[in-house]
Amino acid sequence: MTWKPHATVAAIVEKNGKFLMVEEKVGGEIVYNQPAGHLEPNESLIEAVIRETQEETAWKFTPEALIGVYLWPQPKTDRTFLRFAFCGSCSDHQGEQALDDGILQALWLSKEELQNSKKLRSPMVIQNINDYLAGQRYPLEIISTVDYE
Repeated sequence: MTWKPHATVAAIVEKNGKFLMVEEKVGGEIVYNQPAGHLEPNESLIEAVIRETQEETAWKFTPEALIGVYLWPQPKTDRTFLRFAFCGSCSDHQGEQALDDGILQALWLSKEELQNSKKLRSPMVIQNINDYLAGQRYPLEIISTVDYE
């Protein structure tokens, strides 16, 4: 069997000291996560984070920088996640839009509310916020999609 990490993207959006989060049901538990999800075939990382944020929160996400790349071997399973976390801004909220399956709601939470919660989907949630608050930013041009013809 070939080992393959799950390639994922996440959006970090801050407004008035609060972060755009999703409350979702995963494995029977209700947890908080950034708008995040898997990269799909024939999709760039930028396209993926825009799509996932729209599907999970009904907000249009505009990526501004890459916060970091995170490798997390999930201890409860044999799955490993490779997350590309982007920061940016949101606009054009479509409140009537149905959210992705499993997403209970999109909400804005402070770092303190998240740290005090026992409901984080993974340790990457706080790590992404900490790196964002520390000013960690990489230009989007660091990411390339190579097309083969």
